[in-house]
Amino acid sequence: MAKINDTKILLKDLSEKKGTYLKYETEEVITWCNGCGNYNIQNALKRALTLEGFEPDKILFFFDIGCNGNGSDKIGGYTFHGLHGRAISAAAGACVANPNIKVIASGGDGATMSEGINHLVHAIRNDYPMVFILHNNHNYGLTTGQASATTPRGFGMNGSPDGVIADPMNPIEFVLGLNPSFAARSFSGDIKNMTDVFRKALKHKGFAFVEILQVCPTYNRATPQSWYWDRVKYTSDIKNYKADNLKKAKEIVEDFEKNIYLGVIYQDSKRENFVEKLPNRKNITTASVEEVNYCSIEKLLKEFE
Repeated sequence: MAKINDTKILLKDLSEKKGTYLKYETEEVITWCNGCGNYNIQNALKRALTLEGFEPDKILFFFDIGCNGNGSDKIGGYTFHGLHGRAISAAAGACVANPNIKVIASGGDGATMSEGINHLVHAIRNDYPMVFILHNNHNYGLTTGQASATTPRGFGMNGSPDGVIADPMNPIEFVLGLNPSFAARSFSGDIKNMTDVFRKALKHKGFAFVEILQVCPTYNRATPQSWYWDRVKYTSDIKNYKADNLKKAKEIVEDFEKNIYLGVIYQDSKRENFVEKLPNRKNITTASVEEVNYCSIEKLLKEFE
């Protein structure tokens, strides 16, 4: 849990940039359930953007279908609401076209680990310069609590009242097996840790994968706040832990029963991202969107008269 002194420092930093923080607020009515982890996740993201000095007009948000997607009009900035499981692919096109704008995409465990898992795999493989936030509440919350690929075995959910019979996927363990350049994990009950993780993800130049373990008080009663607080620990608690050791990173995420480590699990800050590796973009300082010129199609249209 965040220390009181740390929280005071964070609030002091925010108060000095209050004008920017308020720019991320909207007048739209929030419709998440009481106690939903999305409240804290979005607040932590707003704090991180403010503390890192980002203005809303320099941010492009991509939201997937799901409960997290209901936040697409609750945060200031440019927003795009994509198709189920397809937020990453849309975001990838945007960040490649204009690396000068910070692209942030988000999706739930259902959309990301099932419908859109192919997009996640290749986003990591290509190392697109963007931040992706996985909202993992272990169920399809928007469609009233069906089991997802991350729902623990034995959990009784709508659609599987006798309990899930398949073993769950461990998203961050899966991601680490794909040799990412950045993988982090946090918990929706810890705004301080989420803010810190988001700040580090925003400064990463490649594909920054951030898994947020999120409570769902309406449809997932098996893992409430107290369940996580009894298990979460921090990478800073591990003596001499260095986030550039992929082997060690894989070891500390295997356990999801007793020790759930939060923080930056792995980072390769030296790797070139997708845009930097493009041979036809070497020594070019402009973004692709800046190179789009007017082109008359009058001659083409006359061919069809």
